[in-house]
Amino acid sequence: MTDLTRLPGDGLFVGRAWTSEASHPLVVTVRAGEVIDITSSAAPTVRDLCELKDPAAYVRSARGKAIGALEEIAANSLESPRDAKKPILLSPVDLQAVKASGVTFVVSLLERVIEEQARGSAEKADAIRADIAGLIGHDLSKLKPGSPEAMEIKAKLISRGAWSQYLEVGIGPDAEIFTKCQPMASVGFGADVGLHPVSTWNNPEPEIAMIADSSGRIVGATLGNDVNLRDVEGRSALLLGKAKDNNASASLGPFIRLFDETFSIADVKRATVRLSVEGEDGFSLEGASSMAEISRSPEELVRAAMGPHHQYPDGLALYLGTMFVPSKDRGEKGKGFTHKVGDTVTISSEKLGALTNRVRLSPDCPPWTYGASHLMRDLARAGLI
Repeated sequence: MTDLTRLPGDGLFVGRAWTSEASHPLVVTVRAGEVIDITSSAAPTVRDLCELKDPAAYVRSARGKAIGALEEIAANSLESPRDAKKPILLSPVDLQAVKASGVTFVVSLLERVIEEQARGSAEKADAIRADIAGLIGHDLSKLKPGSPEAMEIKAKLISRGAWSQYLEVGIGPDAEIFTKCQPMASVGFGADVGLHPVSTWNNPEPEIAMIADSSGRIVGATLGNDVNLRDVEGRSALLLGKAKDNNASASLGPFIRLFDETFSIADVKRATVRLSVEGEDGFSLEGASSMAEISRSPEELVRAAMGPHHQYPDGLALYLGTMFVPSKDRGEKGKGFTHKVGDTVTISSEKLGALTNRVRLSPDCPPWTYGASHLMRDLARAGLI
């Protein structure tokens, strides 16, 4: 059997799992290919574990019980087929706020401007892309947001009539931070991810997500799919909530890799995030994002999201954004990429493993019914809080 999660062997990983033998989600780690239940009154949730002085040391020494082989649990986590009596992986976060950063790679800024200029029309995108690229060039990788050079580029686009709200967050001084979903609403490895049925132009967004505690300390990282509806957001930036926050539209996993002597923020900054899309129609797409090209550092983005101006007492998961916006034609020339129901999306990075999900319409994904109130009641009944 192939290792679906592709976890490296040298890391400390923490996540969540569901098993029919417990009334509440389990806090788990991975040891020697086995998934180990380490749920305890000291850390009954992943949120509580992340608040500890040294989360990595806790996980390294925590006693636990094996609930099954990682490969078998990962295989059973795929929505189809799935045996409800056997364990499955869940999103690795629970009570944390789930936030996202937008337009953090200047090299992908043009695609956001194009979305808005095209007013959600994939057919118009190629012509607008060529027009704007001819004006300011393709290589914006060295551009620092808020710098004099960035303001000069902005002026050129304004003179062209291509000013966009995306320019303000892409090359201006302020980062875009938005709510991706509510705590407990994200889905994990193997789950279906959802598209709002009104959308006809959409895409996956392969990203790394930072995991921070309530003080803003970054304790680890995971992979994420910030599912995006390009036509909805392109019609108006004020429709961002509808474009981004739908049932099963926020995927995280497979596990959080905690910072320790083998993994740090430096590894995040030099990571490559890869994307694979395989369609039931035979279509395939490959792509990659280099975190070295991010225009705002992970630390900057976490500080923009939380601090004296905004507190998160349960910490947060923060998607860092992507430079990869798929434009490969799927079908008729010039209409670009969009998802089809049944697509399998895999997002991977060498030190974080692989996150795989199948695409469906949001109303057809399992509804979100287990919230923070249910978790608290179940943990209380189990004597863990």
